[in-house]
Amino acid sequence: MIDTKLDFSGLMDLSNDLLALSKAENRKVMRDATRAAATVFQEEVIKRAPVRTGKLKKNIVVMTQRDRSGNISSGVHIRGTNPRTGNSDNKLKTKDSRNAFYWRFVELGTSNMPAVPFVRPAYDARQEEAAKVAFARANQAVDEALSK
Repeated sequence: MIDTKLDFSGLMDLSNDLLALSKAENRKVMRDATRAAATVFQEEVIKRAPVRTGKLKKNIVVMTQRDRSGNISSGVHIRGTNPRTGNSDNKLKTKDSRNAFYWRFVELGTSNMPAVPFVRPAYDARQEEAAKVAFARANQAVDEALSK
């Protein structure tokens, strides 16, 4: 699992605008911005994913979560894993069309199969673009909220 944070420092104007919003509006702005960035990554991961049956590409989705302290995060999730642990989800059956648990074997390789990385290279290729998209979407969402 890639655990990297994008640096949003240096955007004091956006920060001041967020302070002017209510808590609900602030959450919506952050949710929209993080989902926009995650969608950029999702598109690139889907583009780079190897195709044999098409099941892997269909199971690459964007997931948004809010933790107990109210922080919102979005990211690319490949169905067939438990998002909290990153391990295979034993409740999903192998023949289930929503189960692409084998993605990690493709990404990292096995003793019998070489690695075919597609998640990490997608992240590396689109990191800057995702940050720009997130900022643009956050500014747009702030403007929408302030114009109400």
